[in-house]
Amino acid sequence: MQRRIIWKTCHFTRFHCRLDQKACFESERTLTLVCDADDPLYADVPRPPRKISERKPYSTPMKVLIQRAKEEKEARKAQPCRMLEEPPDNGLLVPELVEVAHQVYRARQSVLFGLSKLLQVVPVQRCRFCSEVHIGHAGHEIRTCTGPNSGFRSASHVWKKGGVQDVVSFPKCFHLYDRVGKPRVGHDERYRIPRIPAILELCIQAGLEIDEYPTKRRTRPVYCIEGRIVDFEMVKKMDEMDRNSYPGIVDPLVDPDVGTNVEELINSASLSHTNCVNKSSDKVGKSLTELSGITMGSWFEMISGAKKIMEKYSVKTCGYCLEVQVGPKGHKVRMCKASKHQSRNGLHAWQEATMEDLVGLNYVWHVRDVNCPALDNNLKRYYGKAPAVVELCVQAGAPVPDEYRSMMRLDVASPERDEVDLVA
Repeated sequence: MQRRIIWKTCHFTRFHCRLDQKACFESERTLTLVCDADDPLYADVPRPPRKISERKPYSTPMKVLIQRAKEEKEARKAQPCRMLEEPPDNGLLVPELVEVAHQVYRARQSVLFGLSKLLQVVPVQRCRFCSEVHIGHAGHEIRTCTGPNSGFRSASHVWKKGGVQDVVSFPKCFHLYDRVGKPRVGHDERYRIPRIPAILELCIQAGLEIDEYPTKRRTRPVYCIEGRIVDFEMVKKMDEMDRNSYPGIVDPLVDPDVGTNVEELINSASLSHTNCVNKSSDKVGKSLTELSGITMGSWFEMISGAKKIMEKYSVKTCGYCLEVQVGPKGHKVRMCKASKHQSRNGLHAWQEATMEDLVGLNYVWHVRDVNCPALDNNLKRYYGKAPAVVELCVQAGAPVPDEYRSMMRLDVASPERDEVDLVA
């Protein structure tokens, strides 16, 4: 009896200690989350890439998407025929985003120009067998290669000279002439419709005018009849042409100022982006430090402006591959070769896109001192990362931005190579 009481007491003590450890772990995790929420500039090193068979995480929770679909279905039943009021769903432009689109377009040109000049001084290395990129004169020694026959090389990289396309990538998508009337591209139209960078297509849909890629601009909102988009603008234009032939007839329902304001915004904004080439040519004579600072500023301007546009204009991406489509719906081209594409007959699994889907950030290892030896594989947990554009500008002389200071792990002191065994 006494032995049984002692065993029960020990069992209760173990269970109590287990609860205390769990409570301590939960409190520590809660404290970490609170600290991260209070510091908006905190960003940890990005996680390793996901498996090929895994789907991308949803940017919006699935419960929210289901609730939106139910609300749209109920609104459609309550009012089968209705005029869409909110731009850009009704085919009209968002006036306050027209200038933002031109700023993003100019910033993208400035980034490409600056990178082409900086690469003449700061070289870029890329692996021959995988997508790994390194900024510097010599590649690192971190064994993370996943290319062909990487096991025979102990996952070591084989470096060669890279270019601008390795520093930043802009995925391409199909250009839409009418994003509301015909938002989808069929499989048979894949060779007739041009493919342009997705960020450029986003700017065009937001109000940027490019002669090579025309797009339809409306002055009247469209109607939604039982879930289908109907455009009466062509009928109204024909009626206006007939009535203008008789000077005495005036239609009180036609407001001539509806499209004039948007056209004035487009014309005023287009005047500013014509000087982009002249501004870029002025940077040739500037020093390397000034050029790197201007390039990094243009990079942040492009990213922030694209995020503002994406809040209104929807962008879709495939959940399994890198395909992107700017518009309310994804295309129907059967070109997906990722996981489970046989069950979808080659169609993409479309979902809401993020900024990393629109612009390839391409994170690289941060090098604190260019004159030091190459990064060691045994010390990789002490190294930080940053987007390749930011790392290139920092090595060229630009100051470290506050947004990536924690990701670069500048506050972590890495030991020497002969001190690895002495560190816990």
